[in-house]
Amino acid sequence: MKSFIAAVNNGETGFAIGNSVYLPFHCEIISIWIGKEMSLISSPDMISDLADEETIGIREGDSFTNLVFRKWGDLARELGNHKGHIILHAAEKGDDIFKRENLHYIRMGFHDHQKELSFEIIDDPFRL
Repeated sequence: MKSFIAAVNNGETGFAIGNSVYLPFHCEIISIWIGKEMSLISSPDMISDLADEETIGIREGDSFTNLVFRKWGDLARELGNHKGHIILHAAEKGDDIFKRENLHYIRMGFHDHQKELSFEIIDDPFRL
């Protein structure tokens, strides 16, 4: 299994195709936020029911995780050029999710209309 901390520290990138993102790591996802950059009139959508197949699909390969956001369109177009982001609240695969020190926020950035994703570990998703 691939560590997200190692992937972020090594500068690995992911990619998006339409409403699907491919991450170069595995993780235990607690919740997902997707949305436009924060402002007074916008707030991100929070997805906490990861079992709802009409909202999100999750697939793991040997070296990647694929998330399909079924209620969204072209994510790179909608969130590119620093217009938005996706934040995962997650722990490393196999870590104890009940220990606060194991939980991290991973911000996925869409820097342009290209399909490449960058990752960073952030302390507070409300202070971007």
